[in-house]
Amino acid sequence: MTILINLVLAGVFAVALCVFLSKRLLKSDRWRATVTPLASIIGSGFLVSVPLLSSSVGNWAMAAMVGLVIYAYLVGDAIRFNILNGEPMFGTHGGGRAARLAVWTERVSHVALAAAYFVSVAYYLSLLSIFLLKGIGVENEIVARLITTGLLAFIGFYGLVRNLSGLERLEEYAVSLNLAAIAAITVALVGYNINLALSGSWELAMLPAAFDAHTLRTLLGFIIVVQGFETSRFLADEYSAELRVRTMRSAQLISGAIYLVFFASATIMFKTDVDDSGVAAIIGMVGIIALVLPWLLTGAAVASQFSASVADAIGGAGLLHQTFANRLALRYFYPVIAGVAIALVWSSDVFQIIALASRAFAFFYFLQCLVAALVALAKKDLKGRGRLVAWYGFLAFVSLMAALFGISSE
Repeated sequence: MTILINLVLAGVFAVALCVFLSKRLLKSDRWRATVTPLASIIGSGFLVSVPLLSSSVGNWAMAAMVGLVIYAYLVGDAIRFNILNGEPMFGTHGGGRAARLAVWTERVSHVALAAAYFVSVAYYLSLLSIFLLKGIGVENEIVARLITTGLLAFIGFYGLVRNLSGLERLEEYAVSLNLAAIAAITVALVGYNINLALSGSWELAMLPAAFDAHTLRTLLGFIIVVQGFETSRFLADEYSAELRVRTMRSAQLISGAIYLVFFASATIMFKTDVDDSGVAAIIGMVGIIALVLPWLLTGAAVASQFSASVADAIGGAGLLHQTFANRLALRYFYPVIAGVAIALVWSSDVFQIIALASRAFAFFYFLQCLVAALVALAKKDLKGRGRLVAWYGFLAFVSLMAALFGISSE
Protein backbone atom coordinates (compact mmCIF):
# COMPACT_ATOMS: atom_id res chain seq x y z
CA MET A 1 0.00 0.00 0.00
CA THR A 2 2.84 2.38 0.89
CA ILE A 3 4.53 1.68 -2.44
CA LEU A 4 1.27 2.35 -4.27
CA ILE A 5 0.81 5.70 -2.50
CA ASN A 6 4.33 6.78 -3.44
CA LEU A 7 3.78 5.73 -7.07
CA VAL A 8 0.47 7.61 -7.23
CA LEU A 9 2.02 10.80 -5.84
CA ALA A 10 4.97 10.52 -8.21
CA GLY A 11 2.47 10.13 -11.04
CA VAL A 12 0.51 13.19 -9.94
CA PHE A 13 3.75 15.19 -9.87
CA ALA A 14 4.75 14.00 -13.34
CA VAL A 15 1.34 14.70 -14.90
CA ALA A 16 1.11 18.16 -13.28
CA LEU A 17 4.64 18.99 -14.44
CA CYS A 18 3.77 18.02 -18.02
CA VAL A 19 0.70 20.27 -17.89
CA PHE A 20 2.59 23.28 -16.52
CA LEU A 21 5.42 22.81 -19.03
CA SER A 22 3.10 22.33 -22.00
CA LYS A 23 3.85 24.45 -25.06
CA ARG A 24 0.38 25.95 -24.93
CA LEU A 25 1.04 27.44 -21.50
CA LEU A 26 4.65 28.43 -22.12
CA LYS A 27 3.70 30.33 -25.29
CA SER A 28 0.79 32.11 -23.64
CA ASP A 29 1.34 35.81 -22.87
CA ARG A 30 -1.36 35.59 -20.22
CA TRP A 31 0.40 32.71 -18.44
CA ARG A 32 3.81 34.43 -18.63
CA ALA A 33 2.31 37.60 -17.15
CA THR A 34 0.63 35.49 -14.43
CA VAL A 35 3.78 33.58 -13.50
CA THR A 36 5.77 36.57 -12.21
CA PRO A 37 3.33 37.65 -9.44
CA LEU A 38 2.36 34.01 -8.77
CA ALA A 39 6.00 32.99 -8.25
CA SER A 40 6.57 35.81 -5.80
CA ILE A 41 3.40 35.12 -3.79
CA ILE A 42 4.07 31.41 -3.30
CA GLY A 43 7.69 31.88 -2.31
CA SER A 44 9.16 30.59 0.93
CA GLY A 45 6.17 31.86 2.89
CA PHE A 46 4.00 29.13 1.42
CA LEU A 47 5.63 26.30 3.39
CA VAL A 48 6.55 28.12 6.59
CA SER A 49 3.17 29.82 7.02
CA VAL A 50 1.32 26.78 8.41
CA PRO A 51 3.63 26.04 11.37
CA LEU A 52 4.19 29.74 12.07
CA LEU A 53 0.51 30.65 12.09
CA SER A 54 -0.42 27.48 13.98
CA SER A 55 2.09 28.37 16.68
CA SER A 56 0.60 31.87 16.92
CA VAL A 57 -3.16 31.27 16.82
CA GLY A 58 -3.52 27.49 17.07
CA ASN A 59 -6.50 26.06 15.20
CA TRP A 60 -7.53 29.58 14.18
CA ALA A 61 -4.67 29.52 11.66
CA MET A 62 -7.04 28.78 8.78
CA ALA A 63 -9.22 31.78 9.67
CA ALA A 64 -6.11 33.96 9.96
CA MET A 65 -4.94 32.89 6.50
CA VAL A 66 -8.38 33.60 5.04
CA GLY A 67 -8.09 37.13 6.46
CA LEU A 68 -4.59 37.58 5.01
CA VAL A 69 -5.66 36.34 1.57
CA ILE A 70 -8.65 38.70 1.58
CA TYR A 71 -6.48 41.61 2.70
CA ALA A 72 -3.93 40.91 -0.05
CA TYR A 73 -6.69 40.72 -2.68
CA LEU A 74 -8.12 44.06 -1.55
CA VAL A 75 -4.71 45.75 -1.68
CA GLY A 76 -4.24 44.13 -5.09
CA ASP A 77 -7.49 45.79 -6.13
CA ALA A 78 -6.02 49.17 -5.13
CA ILE A 79 -2.91 48.51 -7.22
CA ARG A 80 -5.05 47.35 -10.14
CA PHE A 81 -7.00 50.60 -9.81
CA ASN A 82 -3.68 52.47 -10.01
CA ILE A 83 -2.65 50.54 -13.12
CA LEU A 84 -5.82 51.47 -14.98
CA ASN A 85 -6.44 54.96 -13.61
CA GLY A 86 -3.19 56.17 -12.08
CA GLU A 87 -0.56 55.24 -14.68
CA PRO A 88 -1.94 57.67 -17.30
CA MET A 89 -1.72 60.38 -14.64
CA PHE A 90 1.79 59.55 -13.37
CA GLY A 91 3.47 60.60 -16.60
CA THR A 92 1.96 64.09 -16.59
CA HIS A 93 2.83 67.23 -14.65
CA GLY A 94 -0.56 68.89 -14.73
CA GLY A 95 -3.74 68.33 -12.76
CA GLY A 96 -4.94 69.60 -9.43
CA ARG A 97 -3.42 69.26 -5.98
CA ALA A 98 -4.69 65.69 -5.50
CA ALA A 99 -3.17 64.59 -8.82
CA ARG A 100 0.22 66.16 -8.02
CA LEU A 101 0.20 64.60 -4.56
CA ALA A 102 -0.66 61.21 -6.08
CA VAL A 103 2.33 61.45 -8.43
CA TRP A 104 4.66 62.41 -5.58
CA THR A 105 3.36 59.61 -3.34
CA GLU A 106 3.79 57.12 -6.18
CA ARG A 107 7.46 58.07 -6.51
CA VAL A 108 8.04 57.75 -2.77
CA SER A 109 6.45 54.27 -2.85
CA HIS A 110 9.04 53.20 -5.42
CA VAL A 111 11.84 53.93 -2.97
CA ALA A 112 10.21 51.78 -0.28
CA LEU A 113 9.60 48.90 -2.68
CA ALA A 114 13.10 49.05 -4.19
CA ALA A 115 14.59 48.60 -0.71
CA ALA A 116 12.29 45.64 -0.05
CA TYR A 117 13.14 44.00 -3.39
CA PHE A 118 16.89 44.24 -2.85
CA VAL A 119 16.56 42.47 0.49
CA SER A 120 13.99 39.90 -0.62
CA VAL A 121 16.07 38.72 -3.61
CA ALA A 122 19.07 38.15 -1.34
CA TYR A 123 16.90 36.54 1.33
CA TYR A 124 15.17 34.04 -0.95
CA LEU A 125 18.45 32.85 -2.45
CA SER A 126 20.10 32.67 0.98
CA LEU A 127 17.34 30.31 2.10
CA LEU A 128 17.73 28.29 -1.09
CA SER A 129 21.46 27.85 -0.40
CA ILE A 130 20.77 26.74 3.16
CA PHE A 131 18.23 24.15 1.98
CA LEU A 132 20.63 22.79 -0.61
CA LEU A 133 23.40 22.41 1.96
CA LYS A 134 21.12 20.86 4.55
CA GLY A 135 20.03 18.36 1.95
CA ILE A 136 23.58 16.99 1.89
CA GLY A 137 24.15 17.40 5.61
CA VAL A 138 26.36 20.51 5.44
CA GLU A 139 26.05 23.69 7.52
CA ASN A 140 28.62 26.26 6.49
CA GLU A 141 27.80 29.96 6.37
CA ILE A 142 30.67 30.84 4.00
CA VAL A 143 29.74 28.12 1.53
CA ALA A 144 26.09 29.18 1.71
CA ARG A 145 27.06 32.77 0.94
CA LEU A 146 29.23 31.63 -1.97
CA ILE A 147 26.34 29.64 -3.44
CA THR A 148 24.02 32.62 -2.98
CA THR A 149 26.56 34.90 -4.64
CA GLY A 150 26.85 32.53 -7.59
CA LEU A 151 23.08 32.40 -8.03
CA LEU A 152 22.77 36.18 -7.83
CA ALA A 153 25.60 36.64 -10.34
CA PHE A 154 23.85 34.16 -12.65
CA ILE A 155 20.52 36.01 -12.44
CA GLY A 156 22.24 39.36 -13.05
CA PHE A 157 24.22 38.06 -16.04
CA TYR A 158 21.30 36.09 -17.50
CA GLY A 159 19.00 39.10 -17.17
CA LEU A 160 21.60 41.30 -18.89
CA VAL A 161 22.07 38.90 -21.80
CA ARG A 162 18.55 37.51 -22.22
CA ASN A 163 16.55 40.41 -20.74
CA LEU A 164 13.05 39.93 -19.31
CA SER A 165 11.97 37.13 -21.65
CA GLY A 166 14.96 35.01 -20.64
CA LEU A 167 14.38 35.45 -16.93
CA GLU A 168 10.68 34.78 -17.36
CA ARG A 169 11.48 31.44 -19.00
CA LEU A 170 13.67 30.44 -16.03
CA GLU A 171 10.87 31.54 -13.74
CA GLU A 172 8.30 29.51 -15.66
CA TYR A 173 10.31 26.30 -15.22
CA ALA A 174 10.85 26.92 -11.49
CA VAL A 175 7.18 27.76 -10.93
CA SER A 176 6.14 24.68 -12.91
CA LEU A 177 8.26 22.46 -10.64
CA ASN A 178 6.86 24.21 -7.58
CA LEU A 179 3.21 23.92 -8.66
CA ALA A 180 3.65 20.26 -9.65
CA ALA A 181 5.14 19.48 -6.24
CA ILE A 182 2.33 21.40 -4.53
CA ALA A 183 -0.25 19.41 -6.53
CA ALA A 184 1.21 16.10 -5.34
CA ILE A 185 1.55 17.32 -1.74
CA THR A 186 -2.04 18.59 -1.72
CA VAL A 187 -3.38 15.30 -3.09
CA ALA A 188 -1.50 13.45 -0.34
CA LEU A 189 -2.77 15.73 2.43
CA VAL A 190 -6.37 15.70 1.20
CA GLY A 191 -6.25 11.90 0.93
CA TYR A 192 -4.82 11.69 4.44
CA ASN A 193 -7.69 13.83 5.79
CA ILE A 194 -10.30 11.73 3.96
CA ASN A 195 -8.78 8.52 5.30
CA LEU A 196 -8.87 9.85 8.86
CA ALA A 197 -12.48 11.01 8.43
CA LEU A 198 -13.62 7.65 7.06
CA SER A 199 -11.97 5.83 9.96
CA GLY A 200 -13.58 8.19 12.48
CA SER A 201 -10.24 9.45 13.81
CA TRP A 202 -10.21 12.95 12.26
CA GLU A 203 -9.86 15.44 15.12
CA LEU A 204 -7.90 18.64 15.49
CA ALA A 205 -5.55 18.87 18.45
CA MET A 206 -6.23 21.58 21.02
CA LEU A 207 -3.33 23.83 20.09
CA PRO A 208 -2.65 26.68 22.51
CA ALA A 209 -3.60 30.13 21.23
CA ALA A 210 -3.32 33.49 22.95
CA PHE A 211 -5.22 36.43 21.47
CA ASP A 212 -3.55 39.62 22.61
CA ALA A 213 -1.72 42.63 21.22
CA HIS A 214 1.36 40.53 20.45
CA THR A 215 -0.77 38.07 18.44
CA LEU A 216 -2.29 40.92 16.44
CA ARG A 217 1.18 42.35 15.71
CA THR A 218 2.35 38.90 14.58
CA LEU A 219 -0.62 38.58 12.21
CA LEU A 220 0.12 42.03 10.79
CA GLY A 221 3.69 40.88 10.18
CA PHE A 222 2.41 37.97 8.10
CA ILE A 223 1.57 40.31 5.24
CA ILE A 224 4.93 39.41 3.70
CA VAL A 225 3.67 35.82 3.26
CA VAL A 226 1.06 36.97 0.70
CA GLN A 227 3.35 39.62 -0.83
CA GLY A 228 4.26 39.49 -4.50
CA PHE A 229 1.22 40.54 -6.54
CA GLU A 230 2.61 44.07 -6.85
CA THR A 231 5.22 42.86 -9.38
CA SER A 232 2.56 43.15 -12.11
CA ARG A 233 2.54 46.90 -11.56
CA PHE A 234 6.07 47.18 -12.99
CA LEU A 235 5.76 45.05 -16.12
CA ALA A 236 4.34 47.89 -18.22
CA ASP A 237 7.15 47.63 -20.80
CA GLU A 238 6.10 44.08 -21.71
CA TYR A 239 2.35 43.85 -21.10
CA SER A 240 -0.68 46.09 -21.47
CA ALA A 241 -2.48 47.52 -18.47
CA GLU A 242 -5.53 45.33 -19.10
CA LEU A 243 -3.42 42.15 -19.29
CA ARG A 244 -1.52 43.02 -16.11
CA VAL A 245 -4.77 43.64 -14.26
CA ARG A 246 -6.28 40.33 -15.37
CA THR A 247 -3.15 38.29 -14.67
CA MET A 248 -2.52 39.87 -11.26
CA ARG A 249 -6.06 38.96 -10.29
CA SER A 250 -5.53 35.41 -11.62
CA ALA A 251 -2.26 35.05 -9.68
CA GLN A 252 -3.94 36.15 -6.45
CA LEU A 253 -6.90 33.80 -6.93
CA ILE A 254 -4.64 30.83 -7.77
CA SER A 255 -2.25 31.48 -4.88
CA GLY A 256 -5.15 32.12 -2.50
CA ALA A 257 -6.73 28.79 -3.41
CA ILE A 258 -3.37 27.03 -2.93
CA TYR A 259 -2.84 28.61 0.48
CA LEU A 260 -6.33 27.80 1.75
CA VAL A 261 -6.44 24.21 0.50
CA PHE A 262 -2.97 23.59 1.89
CA PHE A 263 -3.93 25.10 5.25
CA ALA A 264 -7.20 23.20 5.43
CA SER A 265 -5.49 19.87 4.77
CA ALA A 266 -2.21 20.39 6.68
CA THR A 267 -3.58 21.68 9.99
CA ILE A 268 -4.51 18.15 11.05
CA MET A 269 -0.79 17.26 11.06
CA PHE A 270 -0.11 19.41 14.11
CA LYS A 271 -0.87 17.24 17.09
CA THR A 272 1.14 19.08 19.76
CA ASP A 273 2.68 22.49 20.32
CA VAL A 274 4.06 23.62 16.99
CA ASP A 275 7.78 24.09 16.70
CA ASP A 276 8.72 27.27 14.81
CA SER A 277 11.16 25.38 12.62
CA GLY A 278 9.44 26.43 9.43
CA VAL A 279 9.74 24.02 6.54
CA ALA A 280 11.48 21.41 8.70
CA ALA A 281 8.32 21.10 10.80
CA ILE A 282 6.25 20.25 7.73
CA ILE A 283 8.86 17.92 6.23
CA GLY A 284 9.14 15.88 9.41
CA MET A 285 5.37 15.46 9.67
CA VAL A 286 4.43 14.57 6.09
CA GLY A 287 6.94 11.73 6.08
CA ILE A 288 4.35 9.56 7.84
CA ILE A 289 2.06 9.82 4.81
CA ALA A 290 4.53 8.85 2.09
CA LEU A 291 8.30 8.60 1.75
CA VAL A 292 8.27 10.72 -1.40
CA LEU A 293 6.65 13.74 0.30
CA PRO A 294 9.71 15.08 2.16
CA TRP A 295 11.59 15.08 -1.15
CA LEU A 296 8.74 16.86 -2.89
CA LEU A 297 8.51 19.44 -0.09
CA THR A 298 12.24 20.12 -0.22
CA GLY A 299 12.06 20.46 -4.00
CA ALA A 300 9.08 22.79 -3.66
CA ALA A 301 10.99 24.89 -1.14
CA VAL A 302 14.03 25.26 -3.40
CA ALA A 303 11.93 25.91 -6.53
CA SER A 304 9.68 28.42 -4.77
CA GLN A 305 12.62 30.41 -3.42
CA PHE A 306 14.38 30.53 -6.79
CA SER A 307 11.21 31.52 -8.66
CA ALA A 308 10.36 34.13 -6.00
CA SER A 309 13.85 35.65 -6.21
CA VAL A 310 13.60 35.85 -10.02
CA ALA A 311 10.10 37.33 -9.76
CA ASP A 312 11.28 40.04 -7.36
CA ALA A 313 14.33 40.70 -9.57
CA ILE A 314 12.00 41.20 -12.53
CA GLY A 315 9.72 43.46 -10.49
CA GLY A 316 12.67 45.40 -9.10
CA ALA A 317 14.21 45.93 -12.52
CA GLY A 318 10.89 47.14 -13.92
CA LEU A 319 10.51 49.46 -10.95
CA LEU A 320 13.99 50.99 -11.39
CA HIS A 321 13.42 51.29 -15.13
CA GLN A 322 10.30 53.38 -14.53
CA THR A 323 11.86 55.36 -11.68
CA PHE A 324 14.74 56.51 -13.87
CA ALA A 325 12.33 57.52 -16.63
CA ASN A 326 13.57 54.82 -19.04
CA ARG A 327 17.04 56.38 -19.28
CA LEU A 328 18.65 52.93 -19.33
CA ALA A 329 17.48 49.76 -21.03
CA LEU A 330 15.66 47.35 -18.74
CA ARG A 331 18.37 44.67 -19.07
CA TYR A 332 20.99 46.83 -17.31
CA PHE A 333 19.07 46.91 -14.03
CA TYR A 334 19.32 43.16 -13.42
CA PRO A 335 23.09 43.31 -12.70
CA VAL A 336 22.42 46.32 -10.46
CA ILE A 337 19.93 44.35 -8.36
CA ALA A 338 22.26 41.35 -8.25
CA GLY A 339 25.19 43.55 -7.18
CA VAL A 340 23.29 45.21 -4.33
CA ALA A 341 21.93 41.84 -3.18
CA ILE A 342 25.46 40.36 -3.18
CA ALA A 343 26.64 43.28 -1.06
CA LEU A 344 23.81 42.59 1.39
CA VAL A 345 24.69 38.89 1.56
CA TRP A 346 28.30 39.59 2.53
CA SER A 347 27.85 42.69 4.69
CA SER A 348 24.70 41.88 6.65
CA ASP A 349 22.75 39.11 8.29
CA VAL A 350 19.84 38.79 5.91
CA PHE A 351 17.77 37.00 8.53
CA GLN A 352 17.90 40.09 10.74
CA ILE A 353 17.20 42.74 8.14
CA ILE A 354 14.27 40.76 6.69
CA ALA A 355 12.17 42.47 9.35
CA LEU A 356 12.93 45.75 7.57
CA ALA A 357 11.86 44.23 4.25
CA SER A 358 8.57 43.06 5.79
CA ARG A 359 7.85 46.56 7.04
CA ALA A 360 8.95 48.03 3.70
CA PHE A 361 6.41 45.92 1.80
CA ALA A 362 3.65 46.92 4.22
CA PHE A 363 4.71 50.58 3.90
CA PHE A 364 4.63 50.27 0.10
CA TYR A 365 1.07 48.91 0.31
CA PHE A 366 0.14 51.85 2.53
CA LEU A 367 1.50 54.28 -0.06
CA GLN A 368 -0.18 52.47 -2.96
CA CYS A 369 -3.56 52.53 -1.21
CA LEU A 370 -2.99 56.22 -0.47
CA VAL A 371 -2.16 56.77 -4.14
CA ALA A 372 -5.40 55.01 -5.12
CA ALA A 373 -7.38 57.29 -2.79
CA LEU A 374 -5.68 60.37 -4.25
CA VAL A 375 -6.21 59.23 -7.83
CA ALA A 376 -9.89 58.65 -7.10
CA LEU A 377 -10.07 62.10 -5.50
CA ALA A 378 -8.41 63.68 -8.56
CA LYS A 379 -10.78 62.06 -11.08
CA LYS A 380 -13.86 64.27 -10.76
CA ASP A 381 -16.00 62.19 -13.14
CA LEU A 382 -15.25 58.82 -11.50
CA LYS A 383 -18.33 56.80 -10.58
CA GLY A 384 -18.57 56.16 -6.82
CA ARG A 385 -15.70 58.56 -6.24
CA GLY A 386 -16.41 59.33 -2.59
CA ARG A 387 -16.85 55.66 -1.69
CA LEU A 388 -13.55 54.73 -3.38
CA VAL A 389 -11.65 57.51 -1.62
CA ALA A 390 -12.94 56.34 1.76
CA TRP A 391 -12.32 52.65 1.02
CA TYR A 392 -8.76 53.06 -0.23
CA GLY A 393 -8.08 55.42 2.67
CA PHE A 394 -9.18 52.70 5.09
CA LEU A 395 -6.91 50.13 3.40
CA ALA A 396 -4.06 52.63 3.64
CA PHE A 397 -4.64 52.93 7.40
CA VAL A 398 -4.58 49.13 7.88
CA SER A 399 -1.36 48.83 5.87
CA LEU A 400 0.25 51.65 7.83
CA MET A 401 -0.58 49.84 11.10
CA ALA A 402 1.08 46.72 9.68
CA ALA A 403 4.18 48.72 8.75
CA LEU A 404 4.42 50.38 12.14
CA PHE A 405 3.44 47.55 14.49
CA GLY A 406 3.77 44.28 12.55
CA ILE A 407 6.28 41.70 13.79
CA SER A 408 8.07 40.01 10.91
CA SER A 409 6.66 36.53 10.26
CA GLU A 410 9.98 35.48 8.81
